[in-house]
Amino acid sequence: MKKTVLCSALLACLSGIVQAAPANVLPSFTQEAEELARLPGGGWLTLDKHGLRLFNAAGQEQDRIAVRAKQLDTRLDGNQMLAVFLEADTQRPLPVTVDVQGGKLVKLAPFPVPTFSVEASCLYRDAQQLDHLFLIGKDGQAEQWVMQGEQRSLVRKLALPPHAKHCRVDDGAQRLLVSEANMGVWAYDAESEGMGKREVVALRKPYGQLDGGAGALAVLPGGVAVLDGKADKLHLFAHQGGQWTAQPAQAVALNVRKGDSQLARDGNSLLLRGKNGWQARPLKWAGQAETQPAVAIIAPQAQTAPMARQGDAADDPAIWLASDPANARILGTNKKQGLLVYDLQGKQTQLLEVGRLNNVDVRQNIQLGGSKVDLAVATQRDDNSMMLFTINASGEVAEAGRFPTGLKSIYGMCLYQPASGGVQAFINDKDGTFQQYSIGLEGNKFSATLLRSFKVATQPEGCVADDANARLFLGEETRGIWTTSADAAKPDALTMVLPVGANLTADVEGMAIYRKSNGKADTGYLIVSSQGDSSYVVLDAQAPYKVRGRFKVGFNLPAGIDGTSETDGLDVTAANLGGAYAQGMLVIQDGYKRLPDGPQNFKYVAWRDVAKALGLD
Repeated sequence: MKKTVLCSALLACLSGIVQAAPANVLPSFTQEAEELARLPGGGWLTLDKHGLRLFNAAGQEQDRIAVRAKQLDTRLDGNQMLAVFLEADTQRPLPVTVDVQGGKLVKLAPFPVPTFSVEASCLYRDAQQLDHLFLIGKDGQAEQWVMQGEQRSLVRKLALPPHAKHCRVDDGAQRLLVSEANMGVWAYDAESEGMGKREVVALRKPYGQLDGGAGALAVLPGGVAVLDGKADKLHLFAHQGGQWTAQPAQAVALNVRKGDSQLARDGNSLLLRGKNGWQARPLKWAGQAETQPAVAIIAPQAQTAPMARQGDAADDPAIWLASDPANARILGTNKKQGLLVYDLQGKQTQLLEVGRLNNVDVRQNIQLGGSKVDLAVATQRDDNSMMLFTINASGEVAEAGRFPTGLKSIYGMCLYQPASGGVQAFINDKDGTFQQYSIGLEGNKFSATLLRSFKVATQPEGCVADDANARLFLGEETRGIWTTSADAAKPDALTMVLPVGANLTADVEGMAIYRKSNGKADTGYLIVSSQGDSSYVVLDAQAPYKVRGRFKVGFNLPAGIDGTSETDGLDVTAANLGGAYAQGMLVIQDGYKRLPDGPQNFKYVAWRDVAKALGLD
């Protein structure tokens, strides 16, 4: 019997139960508050029928904004706090800076009046330290906004559960928690890039532990506190190993109507609002805050015009250099339409509607048939062919030939320009097959001759040839990066460069090599799309292939450009393209266009920013 009692006591200690201690009444000046937040130094920010009120630790009111309001949420930054609430009549979100030391409330530029009836709102501070606001309607309409200075920008629209009364965001875990009144609590990705996912945290009986659905929420380190729909039980849920686990429920007596409860966290206490005002309950919680791995975040400089097709359309870019750097062109494939051409400002200059192109690559000044030509080659998924395009001195692209490959499901490709002259193409199939072709030119007619075939075990796509060292790098999507000889006459075994793991998350997608135009053959960086976590890995393009770092592409709010996610293809050049691109440019396909939502496009990133962020030479 003693052993059972001891184990139960230990479990209670470790599991994070709200301690069964008498409820503590908060200061009298807080009791009229419908919502509140503790300030550094012991003061309070309250929202009641008189408006937003600021109190110091002695209970003296220092400042007030008179307004009928609801839905208070806050974020702390040193001795300043950002608070956002909704005007009750217009439901317009109003942000306020709370100067804790000066005892002042400073109104900031408001958000636009929502186009739907808002039932829940909550703040989110992302890895760039940008502040976002989620607005959720009774009918499930929802929006995510971002603010910077006086700027308020719509990031994306969401479809969330109807009858959502409460929401909160765990910034470290980048997790949006939504309380659906008659059903339960759901967890969503707070990050706007990517398709996102939904998880069940807790459901109402008989599907879960909640009695009458879900009420107010409060974020805990590595978990969440939830009042059930009847506001008579408090539930704690921990997120461990990708799973939500419930702790024993604690009875509470708030005596409020269904849906009227409020919950907040104050250090080691939980604050609960009931019929008789607020009470504090001591909390012993063993959970650990979740954080995402620290990754450098780089802002893009520009973006291309959006695709003319919705959904998964944009795939792979390639860079063509002009005699005048300002006239460089970006070629990009549209898997539902053909080949697009853009200038350095992202304006579309040309469209070739040639069918479902997947990957594209470019080589210039190729010695073929007694003359020099610039070529682009792409994989054509309608007929499993290899398509050739010429590029003239003005950057105009023209179809120049199609060559059948015999492959069943053509996919990725890259070009190789041997030191001996000419140009060759590596083409792959979803079954792992690679074909290497030599491209020829007689008169005005191009030809393609198969040089060799080889195979990897599973599906590949991205590849890049290191012309200076006659090496081919290829990505096996779920396994990693391989290298082999690019010389068909001197084949060698595949060697693993970087497996999927800590630095590389499947799928392994686009890749390119950065090497200064005057650089030596034993220098250079391989850039790879780590699609699974929407990051980019930079490693030496020479053995032992040291990883130099990882980065993500985030918001450039002044320019109205979102970040990138789930990238398929990318390309890079070290050429001086002027301005921000003096050290070169990286072009990246964006899987989800935000700020606001729209068709996919490509983002332009200055190489100087990559080099600075990762400490590269």
